[in-house]
Amino acid sequence: MNHMGTEATADVETTAAVSRRDFIKVCTIAAGAVGLPAWAGEKMAETVASGKKPSVIWLHWQECTGCTESLLRSAHPDLGTLILDLVSLDYHETLFAAAGHQIEDALEQAVAQHAGKFILVIEGAIPTKDDGIYCRVAGRTAMETTARLAEKAGAIVAIGSCASWGGIPSASPNPTGAVGAPQFLKGKTVVTLPGCPANPYNLLGTVLQFATFGTLPKLDDKGRPLFAYARVIHEDCPRRAHFDAGQFAQQFGDAGHRSGWCLYKLGCKGPQTHANCSLLSYCEVPGAWPIGIGHPCVGCTEQGIAFHVPISNNLPIDKPTAPMAYPGVGPAQGGASAVAAGVAGLAVGAAIGAGFVASRKLSKDGEQ
Repeated sequence: MNHMGTEATADVETTAAVSRRDFIKVCTIAAGAVGLPAWAGEKMAETVASGKKPSVIWLHWQECTGCTESLLRSAHPDLGTLILDLVSLDYHETLFAAAGHQIEDALEQAVAQHAGKFILVIEGAIPTKDDGIYCRVAGRTAMETTARLAEKAGAIVAIGSCASWGGIPSASPNPTGAVGAPQFLKGKTVVTLPGCPANPYNLLGTVLQFATFGTLPKLDDKGRPLFAYARVIHEDCPRRAHFDAGQFAQQFGDAGHRSGWCLYKLGCKGPQTHANCSLLSYCEVPGAWPIGIGHPCVGCTEQGIAFHVPISNNLPIDKPTAPMAYPGVGPAQGGASAVAAGVAGLAVGAAIGAGFVASRKLSKDGEQ
């Protein structure tokens, strides 16, 4: 079915990188990623086809460029489709062919033409000590450029853990005074997409929603989109069933580890890490994340955990959901624990309730 205008359809069909069908599919997937209905994908396609592509200005500060590298490896859409068809990438030091005065002139032109509308993407932590001598681009400090562009941006997105809360550069002793964009731009709404690296599809969904509807996804108290960070990894972990069954790998390479058992005892930070790594594959490669390759989650999306808490340390279970409990991860002891008794009580109660419902149904069926 075609709900798009004739002119918009023609524009989409002439898109060099993808067909009309694939283009709408990309937009629909992006819409679904942020919890929008399917028709929002067509609306996104209409918006882009009408020439209203969002201007994106991308800043690099203290980081490893890992988030950009992940973006380079996305396939649905691929990089060409993303930067040529879906957005207007007007400034990006890594991807620009230009350099020196040419790239800085492009930045100033984009800011002037799209003031109040462009999306400012920040990758990397911002150094704040010694007047920013640790990170200068075009003679300006990271603090100067970030503050100036943030005042004129329509939306601000911090991609990756370094930009979201400081990441590796902020680890003790933090000699540069590295902070994340929200800590530097106090009082401003900053969408944070933590991760080391961040999933590029979380960025795509956020950018397209803003470009199409002029709104941002619902955010938590740390500025993270709820569509990607509302749940902890532990809730949707592929090894979760083994946690519930009390089956834990004791050390790397043992029988439990090879059999896919839970990695909690090896220091997995999944119970405290809010992210959608287990639900949205990185660059369409199933299993391309720590737990997927047999390593505990290191909590890279969480300030105060990644690069601060030793990998081998266990953390409490956050946001427990049925049937989660605390199986015996310690030495076996005699007697029943309070938790075990509680779980048993729940099981008995559920069985009694199910029996009562079944008896009611059978009675009703017999009366008919």
